Amino acid sequence: MKPVVESMGVKLYCPLDGRYAFYNSPYPSHKENTGVDIYPGDGFGGEAPSPVDGEVILIRRVKAPTGHGFEASDHDTVVVIRNRENPDTVSKLLHIDPFVEVGENIHVGDPLGATLRSGYYGWGTSPHVHVEIRSPQDPIRARGGFNLDLIEFPVTHPVDEIAGTVTHLQPEFALIRLEQKGTGLAGTVNGEPAILDGGIPYYGWLGAHLYEAPSAGTIELTGVPIADITQIFKHSCKAECREFKFLINKEPLLGLSLTLWPSQSPLVKLYPVKIGGLNLEVGDLVEVELRVS
Repeated sequence: MKPVVESMGVKLYCPLDGRYAFYNSPYPSHKENTGVDIYPGDGFGGEAPSPVDGEVILIRRVKAPTGHGFEASDHDTVVVIRNRENPDTVSKLLHIDPFVEVGENIHVGDPLGATLRSGYYGWGTSPHVHVEIRSPQDPIRARGGFNLDLIEFPVTHPVDEIAGTVTHLQPEFALIRLEQKGTGLAGTVNGEPAILDGGIPYYGWLGAHLYEAPSAGTIELTGVPIADITQIFKHSCKAECREFKFLINKEPLLGLSLTLWPSQSPLVKLYPVKIGGLNLEVGDLVEVELRVS
């Protein structure tokens, strides 16, 4: 486990073989830089290690909607943990069937629960634990919580092309391993290197992580402006997408899912327009075309 996110003196940890994302979800906290999704790496029903140290103070099972195009759990679960590093805060976690009980003390890396495939997910969403750092007086609303910040992030040279090798393929998506090392897919913000984070262009917005966020400007990918900055945080910014699309082998994609990787060996998820729509094989070397509308 590696500490990757910090807020109010509390560190959140991600498995070394996992990944994490601040902006890759339509859930309100991901638009406000108050939520992070931590992907353990296993499939649905796999074990999710705890990202924090603390005491479990609340477990609440809630009804979940039916899945859209997939079989989903009929419930989700809210788990609230009083943080040991700052007992004046709590961590709110979603999307697991917990192994733990109220009153139990847990440590980073302890088995927390099994990941759920919730009806709140899209058909291509991978298993993850949603985490927020919050006030104990306001632990579970959809909005609220404290801003999050990366602990460290080596920003690599921006990519000239989006290219890599297909490492995983299923009807809902494919994963390609990028040819360059780094925390994630590197673009630029006003010409300065940045790590991009989000579901583009299908969510209509994305985030970028960099040493110093500007008050205005554009996010570029392969030198092409793709989004205009609308909000800034300490070391990141949010931007609204312009009109663009991605293609692979001349066929359009729904888009790219971009996350951050503690292993410094990033993968990019390719979403087809429809399930089963990717004509690829594991081991293929592919290049994704970015086309401005």
